[in-house]
Amino acid sequence: MSITIRQLRNLVTAVLGLLLLGTAPASAQLVWPEDSPVPEEFDWVRLPSDEWLKGEVKAMYDDELEFESDELDTLVLDWNDIKELRSAQVLQVRATGDRIATGQVVLDDGQIGVVGESARFPQDEIISITAGEPREINYWAARVSAGATMREGNSDQRDFSARARVLRRTVTGRIGIDYIGTYSETDNVETDNNHRVNANWDRFLTDRFFLRPIFAEYFRDPFQNIAHRWTVGTGFGYQIIDTSETSWEVFAGPAYQYTQFEDVEPGEDGTEDSFAAVAGTKFDHELTDWIDVFYDYRFQVTSSRNGKYNHHMTGGLEIELTDQLDLEFSIVWDRIEDPQPDEDGVIPEKDDWRYIVGLGWEF
Repeated sequence: MSITIRQLRNLVTAVLGLLLLGTAPASAQLVWPEDSPVPEEFDWVRLPSDEWLKGEVKAMYDDELEFESDELDTLVLDWNDIKELRSAQVLQVRATGDRIATGQVVLDDGQIGVVGESARFPQDEIISITAGEPREINYWAARVSAGATMREGNSDQRDFSARARVLRRTVTGRIGIDYIGTYSETDNVETDNNHRVNANWDRFLTDRFFLRPIFAEYFRDPFQNIAHRWTVGTGFGYQIIDTSETSWEVFAGPAYQYTQFEDVEPGEDGTEDSFAAVAGTKFDHELTDWIDVFYDYRFQVTSSRNGKYNHHMTGGLEIELTDQLDLEFSIVWDRIEDPQPDEDGVIPEKDDWRYIVGLGWEF
């Protein structure tokens, strides 16, 4: 029996159609009634092609949805390309403004709804989705980066740098701790030893406005004649932009500052304490799918012996190498407007610049 090319083409088309219906039914065949908008088994995702995937939502972060399918294994899908999502399992959804909802999820027409809750969120305001009931570990995120340079020959030089950030976010508040430090030595002589730690607790009163009941900073740089400097204060802030791609906030408040100098001129007091006014801004932006820009600036207006005007600026780029590993380029600028002379009467430079290249890991 002979078969024509046309008959063969029709046969192949029919077989492919049956295969597609078995693994990704067309949208017209998957319709949930109004009184039961979520499936009883498996999570379902609708693609831009109107095909459906059956499986399990693992997580969504950085605008990427991780979806596990029995047939296709683990897939990473662009969150903005998802036309529809209906979950059988319980998911925790976090949107901008620290809004969190937990339950079975329905995404349709660019809006996310959670079964049993009245809240609805635009799709582009979703920051993350995690599977299961809320757990303490879901509230935490951390990032560490480090760089090192070693040189031997006519001179021996070693440079080390590190940055770290730990953040806990809930529906009503957040706790953040930041560290940045550098250490250098040349021919076994220390040439740089700079460390700064910032910690703050924010309590959101609205989606954008937050109270900062307490913030604190520790700073050490003996080459700027600062053995130890503590700053503790309170204040308030405002989240100007808070989307999945861009975050920009400002804050301000009064503080108390205590400084212990490395050494001072004969007859001078080795410590100084005073009130200070503190303000700053923090900006993060996803420039492309694999490049992020960050900028952090804060300044203090205080007494003359405490420096009169001090500021700290960090800015740079994070270039994604893998899902968790980044190449980081950053610039750090510290300035003390009125540095105190040491025991020999030598006045330190007002400005310190650092240029850092390192590898960062986010989890």
